[in-house]
Amino acid sequence: MTMTTAEADKILSANFAPWVLELGLSVQDLSEDRATLRLPWSAALAREGGALCGQALMAAADTATVVVVSAARGTFVPMTTVQQSTSFQRAVTDSDVLIVAVLTKLGRRTAFADISMTAERTGELAAHASTVYALLG
Repeated sequence: MTMTTAEADKILSANFAPWVLELGLSVQDLSEDRATLRLPWSAALAREGGALCGQALMAAADTATVVVVSAARGTFVPMTTVQQSTSFQRAVTDSDVLIVAVLTKLGRRTAFADISMTAERTGELAAHASTVYALLG
């Protein structure tokens, strides 16, 4: 059974630090190997010059990995980031960002994902990340 976006949003609210929740992430679409989250534009997340800060994008990619792994397993289980590599390609200004996490491998103890982060207003790829997670439960 596929997890619903409402169930995935509950995973966000129940398992993340308050500062991550302040990013305002919401689950837009979900399947067993893909999760799409929205990071709403906020001037509070912009750095000097008006571009969205990289830290917000990295946190969004990390969070999206938890959601897609949870969807694949059918429920949230304790997990932790082992590795994350992020490449920034262009600045995001005055636009929500769509974060698409694709699960590339789900093992018994590890999970791997590729994440693309696209400025919704322009459709341009802003950043790409790859993550490796240890599954603790």
